[in-house]
Amino acid sequence: MLSYQHIYHAGNLADVQKHAVLAWILAYMTRKDKPISYIETHSGRAVYDLTATEALKTGEAAQGIQRPDIAAWFDSDHPYAKALHKVASDHSGNHYPGSPKIAETLLREQDQLHLAELHPQEAHALEIAMGRTAKVYQQDGFGLAQSLCPPTPRRGVLLIDPSYEIKSDYDTIPTFMTQISKKWNVGTIVLWYPVLIDGGYSQMVHKLKRAFPDGIDHRVGFPPARQGHRMIGSGLFIVNAPYGLHDELARLSKCFARLTKKD
Repeated sequence: MLSYQHIYHAGNLADVQKHAVLAWILAYMTRKDKPISYIETHSGRAVYDLTATEALKTGEAAQGIQRPDIAAWFDSDHPYAKALHKVASDHSGNHYPGSPKIAETLLREQDQLHLAELHPQEAHALEIAMGRTAKVYQQDGFGLAQSLCPPTPRRGVLLIDPSYEIKSDYDTIPTFMTQISKKWNVGTIVLWYPVLIDGGYSQMVHKLKRAFPDGIDHRVGFPPARQGHRMIGSGLFIVNAPYGLHDELARLSKCFARLTKKD
């Protein structure tokens, strides 16, 4: 499906959770001198103008990272804050980094970035935004991951971040992640999923917990961005989580809990 464009949702509360955790993981993994591989299945355009008509139409960024109290969750030393500052400096304060640009900001010359994006317009924008720092593939991201894994270098991260407009993704992702894990048993696999009112994610997460008993399911709740909006939270399922991530996830959970706390 080629209709989805993340510009409508960039910088929302789901992005805050997903990108803060991704940035933490990448910063942790680059503490060692050894190179890593970063693979992303659904990359988008990498940099988003939050003053664009599409972003203003939904107002999701205004309810997310543009809120001063939410931005204050991350001090200047947090890797997510560093990525936000870098993109704001390179473009303008109104621009927001997608996960490919966050990865580029935190990774090093010896690291490998492989980015899949099927949408022609988004793939073209992705190539421009990333320049020569990444390999961009205009193809199905699940297929790309299957073909690359196990990657070289073997240390690394796979981010799976579909739009779930293709409803069968909920059924096929557990099998896909199991296959990838068997090929690449040292890889850190991060799956994002939306927490919707209808609970469509629940069976998928149940299957993942059975397949990966040691996996981490980190779920946060937040108010809908606007009346009638079905997303009321955001989830990450993480396989082979780095040491110390539990503490960061607990901190984020406390931050998000403030948004739904009733006086």
